[in-house]
Amino acid sequence: MTVVIGLTGSIASGKSTVSQMFSEFNIPVVDADQLSREVVEPGEPAYNKIVEAFGFQILQDDRTIDRKRLGKIIFSDEEKRQQLNSIVHPQVRQEMLERRDSYKENKYPAVVLDIPLLFESKLTSYVDQVVVVYVDEKTQLKRLMERDQSEREEAEERIQAQISIAEKAKMADAVIDNNGTVDESFQQLKDILHQWNIV
Repeated sequence: MTVVIGLTGSIASGKSTVSQMFSEFNIPVVDADQLSREVVEPGEPAYNKIVEAFGFQILQDDRTIDRKRLGKIIFSDEEKRQQLNSIVHPQVRQEMLERRDSYKENKYPAVVLDIPLLFESKLTSYVDQVVVVYVDEKTQLKRLMERDQSEREEAEERIQAQISIAEKAKMADAVIDNNGTVDESFQQLKDILHQWNIV
């Protein structure tokens, strides 16, 4: 039986780093962020719907969607953001489930669904176990400001737009404390997979 692991965290918690560690155990990862980029490529159904909804001004010269330009439109307008999500999210979810089921059919011991907003989007039914990558709020703020070269206020706003990392940790089946070194996080992941009889 394939164990479906939901991997999540909060912005700047280091989830991407942990996501890459699964390859060490030959466990495939289905990345929701990656899929959300793929489903809006020219020729995909979501692409056509987005151009129809937001007009040709959001396209670059090569006909791909200018993410910055589209971002400007949706971040200042809640209704437009909902509209975009209602186009992109169903496509991403469908693709994610198809890939998950394909790994299950091929009898992989485990597959990871890397979903940044797993709890916010209420997608826990897609997975068997949830792993949360945790850092304390001070570290999270510092990492986010360094990563995006952003001001404190802007970084705090982005953190507050999600469920707090402490809340997510309470809802998880397992937590990786990512305040320490990469090696320490890797060891924690290894222990979790061992506990669940995956490795």
